[in-house]
Amino acid sequence: MLRVTAALATVVLVPILMMAAPPTPPPPGQTPQARPGNIELATFPAEWTYKPGGQAPSAEHGMVASNCALATEAGVEILKAGGNAVDASVAVGFALAVAYPEAGNLGGGGYAVVRTSDGRSAAIDYRETAPAQASRDMFIGPGGKPTEASLVGHRASGVPGSVAGLLALLEKHGTLPRARVMAPAIRLARKGFVVDEIFRTSIGQNAALIKRFAGRELFLPNGTPPDVGTRIVQADLASTLERVAKLGPAGFYSGPVAAAVEAEMTRGNGTITAADLATYKPVWRTPIASTYRGYGLIAMPPSSSGGITLVETLNILETWTDIAPWGSAQALHRLTSAFQRAFVDRNATLGDPDFVTLPLARMASKEYARQLRAGIAADRATPTRTLAPVPREGRETTNYVVVDRWGSAVATTTTINSLYGSGVWVPGAGFFLNNEMDDFAVQPGTPNQFGLVQGESNAIAPGRRMLSAMAPTIVLDRNGQVLMLVGGRGGPRIITAVVQAIVNVIDYRMSLADAVGAPRIHHQALPDMIDYEKGGVPADIVDALKAMGYATQPGGTGSLTAIKRVATGWEGLFDPRKHGLAGGY
Repeated sequence: MLRVTAALATVVLVPILMMAAPPTPPPPGQTPQARPGNIELATFPAEWTYKPGGQAPSAEHGMVASNCALATEAGVEILKAGGNAVDASVAVGFALAVAYPEAGNLGGGGYAVVRTSDGRSAAIDYRETAPAQASRDMFIGPGGKPTEASLVGHRASGVPGSVAGLLALLEKHGTLPRARVMAPAIRLARKGFVVDEIFRTSIGQNAALIKRFAGRELFLPNGTPPDVGTRIVQADLASTLERVAKLGPAGFYSGPVAAAVEAEMTRGNGTITAADLATYKPVWRTPIASTYRGYGLIAMPPSSSGGITLVETLNILETWTDIAPWGSAQALHRLTSAFQRAFVDRNATLGDPDFVTLPLARMASKEYARQLRAGIAADRATPTRTLAPVPREGRETTNYVVVDRWGSAVATTTTINSLYGSGVWVPGAGFFLNNEMDDFAVQPGTPNQFGLVQGESNAIAPGRRMLSAMAPTIVLDRNGQVLMLVGGRGGPRIITAVVQAIVNVIDYRMSLADAVGAPRIHHQALPDMIDYEKGGVPADIVDALKAMGYATQPGGTGSLTAIKRVATGWEGLFDPRKHGLAGGY
């Protein structure tokens, strides 16, 4: 039986965390909460929505956390059947494609970072690619401005990589047959599942996009979302999944499914062809390996920017040997300054490593971090315009994490970019297509939908993978064992959210529940602005940041899923800012 809770709470942390930095007093105006065991006191602002001291689900043998209850249950089913973390992770991925269509997908792509039980690490890149017909200025209108076509409609889609990536991951590191791993997803599609309020609300909030394309017949019967309590059956998707289970990648990238994608592209003047699908390949990459205060980091390399930007940020933070009080103006100034410099490098230099030379060694260098730190004043903001080179010119992902009884671990982030992607539905095959073409620098030097201003390194080119901010990450304790898995959704806010969760655990000794539930900030270099969660930063701290020269505004953050080792096994949870389920056995 799944052990499930949506509440946050406290449990005893792994003793290794007692080796972290010494405790610090709370900032003015914050009241510490009593906590049992070896946990440090969390000191959230009184106005903050999520109070410290809730309970995170725990399990002795294995744990799954995702943004979809049905997908989590699929993963736990596979763990109980004797599968390892990879088997369960792939099961979750396919189940998300059925039960979480806003971000789970067959028509998108993603990344996974793996730590096997024998200590090996791996990373797989199954990011979408630009079709062969794509061109650098394909989304620039007659007036020289970007058009909506990179976000909505058939031309917004890159060549999907999810099916190829999940199957490659299963083939290399899984233990169970493909049909067994995919059985939960096929069952959900063929027999259906009961619509809940979360599912209905998601469809309703995105009805304007969905109704423009063929998915309206399934998701908007009679022009409205399906009622709560009704059963939604996806026969076309079930057939697609059954073909994949039987034939492997050929079941998706050739034959009827590929023909259905090409036919829909033809109907909508899109650019993906059957030849694009037939030639798509995922790429195994060397994970980024680094450390933070003696703890190990295994992170995703480009074409995702998440791992290297995260590592550069943490390297800068590590140069301060004193730990500023959590939530203080000093701590937020240091964090913002580190984010700012890492995002300057990210935005100006990163792209598909198969197309451009990337300065990864420099960005991951501890010495480079010390050089950057030297330019950070103790009490004054640095304007981004004085740091950023002049450019040469998803938001809504979903993350899931899995550990098994043998200690192997997988952190995966997958996306179709915006909720429901481009809106385009593939009739006869049963899935939405992504709008990942907007993650390119559609017009280098011009902000994309996330406000990111990127350079020529991420310009559109046929076959190129668009830069991502996804950051599935595995943290090792000082003995080299898996300590924590974390990743998120929220476009560039993924990176800043993951960093803060790691810092909260290592520097501030928070329980996993408090580390994820704590208020967060965001800064991505441009726009030159600190976004902070409403109620998460007291007014006097905001005033202190403004006095340093920062522009500030209430704003959003990423949403995380995470797992952490504890004395009794594993804790897992989804971010209270979103929906989901953590469960194990």
